[in-house]
Amino acid sequence: MKLVYSKESIQDLIRLREFIAIKNPEAAKRIAAELIARIQQLCLFPAMGRPVELAPTPEAIRDFVFGDYIVRYSIHNGALTILRIWHHLEDMNKR
Repeated sequence: MKLVYSKESIQDLIRLREFIAIKNPEAAKRIAAELIARIQQLCLFPAMGRPVELAPTPEAIRDFVFGDYIVRYSIHNGALTILRIWHHLEDMNKR
């Protein structure tokens, strides 16, 4: 399955890494690497996340929770697209 990152998800990764790096640069590198590794696993097991019930097509839009982070992705035409990534304490309604 092809893996695609949206522009917003790339910005999310950069933002999260920069925020963590302020207090702990090593943790920022480690968490970013772990998130990317977990995202790559989604290509092997795309149904791993839970459907987003409020989405127009819940089975096509899913959330994968990894520790304190949520990865929202879509599955469409043989591609897994990472839509957004955020820490569970962030208010995604303000984004």
